[in-house]
Formats: sequence, structure tokens, C-alpha cells
Amino acid sequence: MSAAASVLDALVASIDAQHLGAYGVQVLVAGEEVHHRWRSDDRENLYSVSKGICALAASMAADEGVISFATTVGEVFEGAPLGDGTAEVTLGHLLTMTSGIDFEWFGDDEVVWPDLALEMIRRPTRGAGRVFQYSDASTYLAMRMLGSVVGDVRDWLMPRLFDPLGIHNPQWHRCPLGWIVGGSGLYLRTSELARIGRLLRDRGRWNGHSLVSADRIDALHGTWVATGGTAPFELYGVATWAGPGDSWRLDGRYGQYVIVDDARDAVITITAHEEGQDHRLVEYANEALAAGVPAATKKALQKR
Repeated sequence: MSAAASVLDALVASIDAQHLGAYGVQVLVAGEEVHHRWRSDDRENLYSVSKGICALAASMAADEGVISFATTVGEVFEGAPLGDGTAEVTLGHLLTMTSGIDFEWFGDDEVVWPDLALEMIRRPTRGAGRVFQYSDASTYLAMRMLGSVVGDVRDWLMPRLFDPLGIHNPQWHRCPLGWIVGGSGLYLRTSELARIGRLLRDRGRWNGHSLVSADRIDALHGTWVATGGTAPFELYGVATWAGPGDSWRLDGRYGQYVIVDDARDAVITITAHEEGQDHRLVEYANEALAAGVPAATKKALQKR
């Protein structure tokens, strides 16, 4: 039995034993990909995994030189009422949840203000880069900043990301003004999300072409911010979480995951609706990988 099939069998057995609400699992180890489904491969809300696609969008835009992670709120929203210190908040701060602006809003909350972005930036920061607060509002504002130079972010991504990956016409929840919510609300199939996972594992390359620079992919999980939370939410990167083990992941509500294990040349993609024990899906994925795939040597990784 191949390594990928061994990992899949172990993971499926663990999920079934605990009666977890998984929809589908796709396992990629080296060049072999296998999958298992509990229901049809329909498009599902990725919830906070959507933040990872926003990070890819910002990375692509930085590669093209149209925006920088150092671009500030003050530069983009020139002339708008800004809270104390908010002008110095950068795109990078927003994507790492370290703007310091005390504004907690999530994609399933009502938008009760005329403009969500302007409402956020009129509030003061407690110290850009120093205070962690997880909120969909931060990613929404980041995508508003990107949108100020590229227009509709989803449409801008079509020829750069979605079309090359064969993801046809994906839909994304939008605010009342028509901007993508960003931090939630992107709908993809397990198989489509797995292509994002392969792109992350392969450091931005797809079918021999670079869609995102390797350095930008590395930066998504190159530096961690201490959140003050408990496992598995202790360390946050650029729309990514550290762990389990030596892996890193995109993580969405109810069990939407892309788990990248660079040392094993592997990625596991999961979609689910598990309200009570969604963290178990990540734990079982890590256990299956650790048992089924030996960690690669640095030399082997460098060949990829």
C-alpha cells in the first residue's frame, strides 16, 4: 500500500470511529493523491480558510508590485476619518491580526454601519503590530485595501489563481457595498481546495509555472505571532496557524482544513460540518501522517 493510501485509510478509520461529520478528505504525499468521500463533493463555505486565499491574493499583488505588505491604511484611505495611530496600520498587520484596532466582526454578523471598513479605521489602535485580535473585519479591511488598486479581488484572482487551478466561477459572500467579505464566505469543493493545498505545499508552483513566488509562500508561515490562546490556536502567521506538530494549516469553522507538512512532502485537505469536535480532524490527520510517512530529509525537499 502506498504512503498516501496508508495515511488516508488511517485517517478515515479514526473519523469513522468517532462519528465525526466529515464531508471529504484528500491526501497528497509526494506525487500521489487519494481521496475519500462521505457525501457528494459540493461547494461548501470554507469559513476562515478563506483568509488563506486572501493572503495568496495579497502575495500575488505584492509579487506584481501593485501593493506592499507595508502599505498603510493612511495611504489607502487618505482623507477618511482615522482613529489615533490607525494611519500606520499596514496590510501586513491586518493579515496577521495585529492591527491593534479593537473591532470584532465576523462574516455571519450583520453589517449595521454604512461602510464596514470606514467604521473600523475610525477607531484607534492599541499598538499596530503589538496586539493580536482575531476578526474577519481585519481580513475584510485588508481586501478593501487590495481592492483599492485591483478592483474586485475575486475577479482579479480569476486569471491569476482560480482559472489556472481549474476552479470555475467560485462564489464569495459580499458586504452590502459589494466587496468580498474576505475572511469567510468563499465556497469551494474539497477537490478544489486540495489544489490550493498542493499550491501551498509546492511553494507557489502549479504545473511547472509559478503562480506565487516561493518566498511569499514561505512568509505565510515564516514568523509566528503569539495569540495568548491555547492549542491549537497558540501561534498565528499570515492567515495561517502553526501545528499540529511541525505542520502548518489553514483553519475554518466546523472542520475546513488545509494541513501542510513540508517535512513529509504532504498536504491533507478536509471539508466537514463538525460542530463539537472539529479539532479532532486535525489531530487525526497529524497522527496518520506521522505514522504513515517518514519525515523527508532536507536534501529530498530541496529537489522538489
